[in-house]
Amino acid sequence: MEIKAFSELFPLFNTASPETLEWLLSVAIKHSYPKHRAVLMEDAWGNAVYFIVSGWVKVRRLAGEEASTLAVMGRGDFFGEMAILDESPRSTDVVALSPVELLSVSAQRFIQTLFKDSQLHHRMLQLMVQRLRYANVRFQLRNHAPAIKLAKTLVMLADNYGQSTAKGTEILRIPDEDLAQISDIGLEETSKIIAKLHSKGWVEPNESEDTLCIINLKQLGHLAERV
Repeated sequence: MEIKAFSELFPLFNTASPETLEWLLSVAIKHSYPKHRAVLMEDAWGNAVYFIVSGWVKVRRLAGEEASTLAVMGRGDFFGEMAILDESPRSTDVVALSPVELLSVSAQRFIQTLFKDSQLHHRMLQLMVQRLRYANVRFQLRNHAPAIKLAKTLVMLADNYGQSTAKGTEILRIPDEDLAQISDIGLEETSKIIAKLHSKGWVEPNESEDTLCIINLKQLGHLAERV
């Protein structure tokens, strides 16, 4: 991957120096995983930061035989940074929701880079604060209607990871169970709301392509803001 494409794909690196980007690309390791494959296992020591070049993953927490999805991430995002910054075992695991291409940078090299490039250090702090703010938004939504919660989730996924098409903004057709968990609503409610949004013409599932096209993102955004 070229330096310019790397910087444009990952918001984390849009203020990093060319020297930093060149060095990171030279030490990064490429990984490919099929759908449903575990990328990182819970309780494994944090030894790298992973950057999503293509595809989708879910972050989940295991409790015995039960698994709870905490977040869904797509191209341009990264994970694994918390475990290397506090030098502790990961509290979650990561599973591919689709075929996924990743780049990884070892913990030692990534921390060295943060010390060397203050702009990258600052940008990483900004993005981590954004994640905290989104977590706060989810907490504030806990008593709101399921449709509002799900709309908020779909808008966030579209804004952060969606691909523009002639029909609208396309995202992965995330399984209803995972959508329900990250939206903090019931599984049956999720299926009914998706069906209703489809009947309104706001979204269009494509089962063969495993995608969900958000046709009316503006209207969905209005629903999400009814708080």
